[in-house]
Amino acid sequence: MTSPRKQIILGHYIGGVNHHTVWSDPAAGSQIAFSSFRHAAQAAERGKFDFFFLAEGLILRERLGQIFDQDIVGRPDTLPVLASLAAVTEHLGLVGTLNATFNEPYELARQLASLDHLSGGRAGWNVVTSFDAFTGQNFRRGGFLHRDDRYVRAEEFVALARQLWDSWAADAIAADAETGRFLRDAAAGTFRHSGRQFDVAGRFTVPRSPQGRPVVLQAGVSPQGRDFAAATADAIFSPYHELGPAQEYYRDIQARLARAGRPPGSVKLLPGGAFILGDTEADAVERQREVARAQVSGRTAQILLETVWNRDLSGYDPDGPLPDVDPDPAGPPVIQGRARLAEDPFETVRTWRALAEANRYSLRDLAIRVFSHTEFVGTPTQIADRLDHFVQNDGSDGFILGSHVTPGGIDEFVDKVVPLLQERGSLRAEYSGTTLRENLGLPPVPVAADRTPQGAPA
Repeated sequence: MTSPRKQIILGHYIGGVNHHTVWSDPAAGSQIAFSSFRHAAQAAERGKFDFFFLAEGLILRERLGQIFDQDIVGRPDTLPVLASLAAVTEHLGLVGTLNATFNEPYELARQLASLDHLSGGRAGWNVVTSFDAFTGQNFRRGGFLHRDDRYVRAEEFVALARQLWDSWAADAIAADAETGRFLRDAAAGTFRHSGRQFDVAGRFTVPRSPQGRPVVLQAGVSPQGRDFAAATADAIFSPYHELGPAQEYYRDIQARLARAGRPPGSVKLLPGGAFILGDTEADAVERQREVARAQVSGRTAQILLETVWNRDLSGYDPDGPLPDVDPDPAGPPVIQGRARLAEDPFETVRTWRALAEANRYSLRDLAIRVFSHTEFVGTPTQIADRLDHFVQNDGSDGFILGSHVTPGGIDEFVDKVVPLLQERGSLRAEYSGTTLRENLGLPPVPVAADRTPQGAPA
């Protein structure tokens, strides 16, 4: 008996602070205007994507105390953008990256439940953490959290948010005009929580939302991160794009789900990726080369390498050889707001020097090779084949796709690749669910029979 084809989950992302978006491209629009977000979201919905995803940068990146303004350096706040998009879309999920280190559970849970109401059950939350003091200086909490404590706080944060969302029964509102009784449940919204990170009590003000709880997404690569994601997430960002390692990761997450007492398939695995299409494979490869050089200018190449060297490399010719000095990891940080990319910068530099020598790379060529990878390059048929093969063989459950051009970069994928996936039965022709949770094929949120607040007398 032939197994039914897996349905490919698709998300479309617009990045936060980054150098991958080529804002100088003639086809690019505003990175700030609502019209750009509306165009991208409506194109994704036209292509029957599951959700639209906004990444977020909480601080502008600096080099030696100055903003690096070849980046995309500004973006409206995530939640107002998503709330606005709820009014101009009907089916598309609306997912935002929101930090569990610098926010507070009550406030964020309230905002996300409100978005779920406004969108009719389409809200999602990508949970991220931070231990970076440079980012933290924008917030009262600062950067005091130890790296190992970020998951401790995040796990309790998510658990408390879910407790708040569950504090209203589905039938808590009676709205009985005859009796004048609005609430059926006098305890609606009551909560109490006492933990290592949070000690709060009161009433949650937002009634149970259409999904019960917004969909939660989480990245998980380290063993601790994988356990956290398997225990708490509805979807996980997978870092793997090669089928073998991706299948191993898929199996590992399924095993962790079982240990967490969750059924198979209750978490969806979704790698991110960029795409470049061409009429022929050669056209796509040449186009990718042009895009890479637009993403990584000579100045950008110097700065990308500075994240590892931790030295001022502005005196080195981008079209010349790699710097002949060693990294200085103990020195004052040259780059702020961009994570250092190497645990051992000396070993990384040795590897890069060997790579540059073997391929006769200039400084800029190496930066392009290392920092400007496009996961899907080819004709529409080639990309459809690769996406479908990957999902059908349990490398993932779908993909979150982005483009180097905002907002219209997704249009080409919707017009040329989506129909091919639909023809082979791997992508819906119409939406079947009314909520993001339903469209992702996730199990419904259980309604607890006993909603006694944590710490309250039974």
